[in-house]
Amino acid sequence: MFKRQLISLLLASALSSSLRAQAPASAHGAWYEHAVIYEIYPRSFQDTNGDGVGDLNGITQRLDYLQSLGVDAIWIAPMYPSPQVDFGYDIANYEAVDPQYGTLADMDRLIAEAKKRHIRVLLDMVLNHTSDKHPWFVESAGSKTNPRADWFIWNDGKATNDTHAPNAHQGPHGWVVPPNDWSSLFQGSAWEWVPARGQFYYHFFYKQQPDLNWRNPAVEKAMFDAMRFWLDRGVAGFRLDAVTTLFEDPELHDDGPTGKLDASGFPESNHVRTSGLPEVHDVMRRLRVMVDGYHDERVLVGEIYVPATAELLGWYGPRSAPELQLPMDTLVGFHTEAPGQETGKNVALNIAHFRKTIVEMEAALDGHQPLLVFDNHDNTRSWDRFGDGAHNPLIARLIATMLFTTRSAALLYYGQELGMATHTPTQREDVRDPIGITGWPKEKGRDGERTPMQWTSGPQAGFSSNPQTWLPVAADRSSVNVASESADASSLLNWYRTLAAIRRGNPTMRDGALVMLDATNPAVLSYARTPVSPSGHALVVSLNMTAQPQVVHLDLKAAGIGGPGVKTLLGDAAALNGVTSLATFMLPPYATLIAEVQ
Repeated sequence: MFKRQLISLLLASALSSSLRAQAPASAHGAWYEHAVIYEIYPRSFQDTNGDGVGDLNGITQRLDYLQSLGVDAIWIAPMYPSPQVDFGYDIANYEAVDPQYGTLADMDRLIAEAKKRHIRVLLDMVLNHTSDKHPWFVESAGSKTNPRADWFIWNDGKATNDTHAPNAHQGPHGWVVPPNDWSSLFQGSAWEWVPARGQFYYHFFYKQQPDLNWRNPAVEKAMFDAMRFWLDRGVAGFRLDAVTTLFEDPELHDDGPTGKLDASGFPESNHVRTSGLPEVHDVMRRLRVMVDGYHDERVLVGEIYVPATAELLGWYGPRSAPELQLPMDTLVGFHTEAPGQETGKNVALNIAHFRKTIVEMEAALDGHQPLLVFDNHDNTRSWDRFGDGAHNPLIARLIATMLFTTRSAALLYYGQELGMATHTPTQREDVRDPIGITGWPKEKGRDGERTPMQWTSGPQAGFSSNPQTWLPVAADRSSVNVASESADASSLLNWYRTLAAIRRGNPTMRDGALVMLDATNPAVLSYARTPVSPSGHALVVSLNMTAQPQVVHLDLKAAGIGGPGVKTLLGDAAALNGVTSLATFMLPPYATLIAEVQ
């Protein structure tokens, strides 16, 4: 749900950290610790009925592929009944399946078939708002006296003598304008007028997505009941969308302007009074109690954007009153600016940023399980954000290696493992995302990262039998597809499979502490994972983030790591298979080495 604008806003502050992480707290072995979670955008994964739109049966059909990739859980973006204004993030019924995706029976079958393959199913739960077509809102908007009149955020507005002012309306007692300067994240004012009530309602996102009033206990009960509906059907938990925005300043004070205009020309507000309010944590604690009542490790994943890793700690909650098991750490993977780097360098691969944020992730979370993410349905794919156009396949391996060789659980987005690229529409008439339709050409929307999954090199890339798919299949499907890459031992897909296998089978990679090595090297990121038992072996990861060969010198003894021998576990250059010492070795351009110290 969250857009690039909010990420840029919240990731602005600098991070600081020590260069040696502390050992993680003792793990209790929950399934989600170090899990591989795979996000599926259901419209784009697999179409089985020929309508050009993906469906639940398509996900079931591809479970064997997901199992072969080493996936522990799938997160399915919203598949509930919806007008599809925001492609499912505007929910009209929380306890059903949209007919274009299938039926409840299809969902039950998917959960059961996934369980046979030891894959859990997580659903996207949108707690902040409903669709304006949801019966709750339809009833609420009808009058000020109906039973759900205060289930949403309503306000009379403030009086004005300027009948031509933006968003001015004739109210029951004269002309009014919105009560404050709050802007929608999706352009324009955050307030929309409803004549039937003679009031404005608040919407953080689209006007078709009215915010629920979480200060009303009846709202919390209804939403918790909806989640129980799915938990009782066997889902393993939820990814909580836009969870920081549940509460707003009850006094409706102005946010204050950022000084920028959005794509529609409306002054942006700071969102300090509409996001991250402390009351959210009370809801998270109560939600965790409810989820923990199922006694089989159901999990809460949170869409969290914060300016510093230490601020994620509050979203785990105190151990005596826990909140989310896995707040998303987007600081490592969604930062692509590197001010001050020399012209001609790949500024996205900011080694200083990666070094600091990885160590911060390891050291600042009080032993809680991190969850790294480099790709999702709201952002340009990492292939494009980090790629330089000439070395993208190698750079994609660097990104994958960081994702899998830290202590983080790994969140993948469908097609990331193939190197799927962003294919942004080039003309407005091809845009499907409302953000792009209203914001063109300044904002082109999110269609580019949502194109159909590329299974084969054949028609529609094996996604659908219908040549009119909901978004066009990318032209690079002839080489970037599951079938071709499965048959190529050196493909990015098989690189991901190998990384998943190493981590799944190696206790050091799963649970070892992280020690940063050669910490002043401006070109190569190196770190070690230390063994968790006396019989274990340390692992060393070394990543060349430049287009030039680099000679690397690692002082393992100073880091407390011993052992006379070295065994290469994974490298993307033939020369790396012959590495016999980590004291001095050569890394080719954008090369990756994972070695075991023996």
